[in-house]
Order: sequence, then C-alpha cells, then structure tokens
Amino acid sequence: MPEPGGAPLPEHARAALPAIERGAPPPLIADLAVERWREGLVSREHDLVAEELPVGLFYHGVPHGVLLATPADLEDFGIGFTLSEGLVEDAREIHDVQVSYGAEAADVRISVAWERFTALLQRRRRLTGRTSCGLCGVETVEQAIRAVKPVGPGPVVTAAELHAAIAELAHRQPINGRTGSVHAAAWVGADRRIEVVREDVGRHNALDKLIGARVRTGAGFGGGFLLLTSRVSYEMIQKSAAVGIAFLVGLSAPTALAVRLAERTGMTLVAFARERQHVVYACPGRLR
Repeated sequence: MPEPGGAPLPEHARAALPAIERGAPPPLIADLAVERWREGLVSREHDLVAEELPVGLFYHGVPHGVLLATPADLEDFGIGFTLSEGLVEDAREIHDVQVSYGAEAADVRISVAWERFTALLQRRRRLTGRTSCGLCGVETVEQAIRAVKPVGPGPVVTAAELHAAIAELAHRQPINGRTGSVHAAAWVGADRRIEVVREDVGRHNALDKLIGARVRTGAGFGGGFLLLTSRVSYEMIQKSAAVGIAFLVGLSAPTALAVRLAERTGMTLVAFARERQHVVYACPGRLR
C-alpha cells in the first residue's frame, strides 16, 4: 500500500523494519480424506475444509498480537484492523502494509504515522486471539469499551432493497460455498448491489478485511450499508462505528450490549435478517 499522506517515518524507524521474505500465499481450502457416517453406513470420501493460520501483527517491527484467520486479503485485514481498533484516526496515517507467508503462519507488518506509533507503544497489548473472540488479550475495561463517535446521517434503505442484498450474498461467498464454515462481511453500495465481500473463519476478521478493502479503493461508508452473516456483538458495532458505518444488517442475533451501543452512536441495527423477515433493534428511521 503506498503512503497516502501524512508525515513520513523517520529514517531510523524505517531502518528498524525487518526485511520481509515473501512466500507464496497458502491455499484457502484443504481437501481431506474423511469417513462419513450415514444411517449406520460408513463411506470413505473427501471433504473440503477451510484453512486458518496464525497471523502476527507488527507495527514498525514491534509485535502487537496474533490472531487466527483465513490466509486471504491480509493487507485488507491489516488496514481494517488498524482503523477499526482505533490505532489511528485516519486512513492517511497508515503508511505501509506488507504481508509475508511462512510455512505455518503469516506476518502483517504495518507502519503508521510516527506520533501514532508512539501512542501505540504506550498502550500496546500482546494477545493471542481465537477465531470466535474479538477482545482476547484486552487488559482493561477502557480498552474493551472505548468511546466511539456518533455515526453520520447514513442511507435510507427499503425493506425490499435489504432483502435483495441478502439474497445476492448467498451467491457471493466462494469459500463458504465450498466449506460451509466461514463468515462473510459485505458492503452494499448506493445502488443497493453488493460491491465487495470478504470472508474469514473469524467474523471480526471478515469485517476488518471489508473495511480495509473499502479504504484501499478510496471508498467511504456513507451511501451504503453493511451486511454480516454472523452474530452482531458489541465489538462488531464498535468496529463499524469507528469508520462511520451508519446502517448494519446481521443475519444472526445481536447482543444487548451491541444494541445499546448502536443506539448511542445513532446506528441502525437490523438483525435476524432472513428471507422475508427481519428485526430492527436500533434507530429504525433509515429503514422504509
């Protein structure tokens, strides 16, 4: 990712970045020999299973954390994570993202504006994340329940447009279509068609990848809405609000803490969005 603006890093900081060996990205799906049991009969077959691997996050060569993720779109992930976790306030403060793959892991090395890195060192946390957990390794309540700004006016969406996007998403998940085991985050644009989809074994990772993908193209979050296949927990609202997403639709359930945060930020939250049904939990005025 080229530097989009902001103060350049000091030379001594650039020199401190370790050299990166770029290996080939690993496969996203494994073909495994299995024994399948059906009604008392056993057959030997092959099954397709989604891959995951440890992904280390480094800021200026300093370890920040390790998460388990699908080994795809990791540059998007690095950008989205940095923004949605509030490590920078503006995408222009992210100067570079480099991804390298090893035999059993990947590294995402990120450089940010020097003043942001200094602040990051002061509140750095080390974590080992799990695919189902978005707050592993957080050390204080203040880190977990951080303040987010109110979202903007956002779009006005009809129920018909919302459900058309849900139907479209069912055909836009290539990894899940073959394995049935990953989450998706999709951005539905101003024309109410899906513009980009990102998949991952971790729902938080899928959202971060989507945010990063939008930012890399210079696109904003004002005219469309976010569609998630996963449960809508507090941190999913927090990450979305951090980048100004005003309308979020989840196919599964929300948590009460997520609903309260959506109300505080002015975000429209729709969940249990299935064929011909949905539930509006917060700020219904944007849904017609």
